[in-house]
Amino acid sequence: MTTSGQGIGYTGEDALEEYISAHIDAESPQLRNLYRETNLKMLNPRMASGHIQGRLLKMLVSMIKPKIVLEVGTFTGYATLCIAEGLETDGVVHTIEIDDELEDFITKEFQKSPFRNHIFLHIGDALKVVPELGLMFDLIFLDGEKREYPDYYNVLLDYLKPGGYMIADNTLWDGHVVDSAYDSDPQTVAVMNFNDMVAADTRVEVAMVPIRDGLTIIRRKNEN
Repeated sequence: MTTSGQGIGYTGEDALEEYISAHIDAESPQLRNLYRETNLKMLNPRMASGHIQGRLLKMLVSMIKPKIVLEVGTFTGYATLCIAEGLETDGVVHTIEIDDELEDFITKEFQKSPFRNHIFLHIGDALKVVPELGLMFDLIFLDGEKREYPDYYNVLLDYLKPGGYMIADNTLWDGHVVDSAYDSDPQTVAVMNFNDMVAADTRVEVAMVPIRDGLTIIRRKNEN
């Protein structure tokens, strides 16, 4: 869930985002409409991934070619649809949203999509739902409650196949991770703890991309 619609560390962010948007693949009409509806109807519309990040997610999925994907934090389903768009014909995405009030909105959007048969929506706490699914994942997109990021990492890595990828959103947290004014903010502290845990974990390889609110790409090493 991206909290900032602008990039990190640039001048003239709006103009730069407009330039990028004009030089990448266009959104589908459904995604464009979903983003508009999210901004009109939701209290925190900036949590939707949006055009630039959505195209990157689709591209990463197309490159990785996962068979089974887990998404933690559906919100209105923008990122879910981008992930599903990048899947092979036999790929599926299990997406988990804790807010049951969003279920009807999400379900209606998924039913409009040509990729609807590749998407499985679960309502509940991901830390409880994932063990019940009994699945191992090729790719995990982590975009849930930021205070839970360290717990998500500790639990979900066990469900990520060796050689699989975890993509964590919001890992720069609007730049707050390098701003001492937020050292006591619970969400910022949790994101910083997550980043420290990942960086110190010898089981994984890590790259961080300063797109929008920060994406961390984590690869679980193959077991020897």
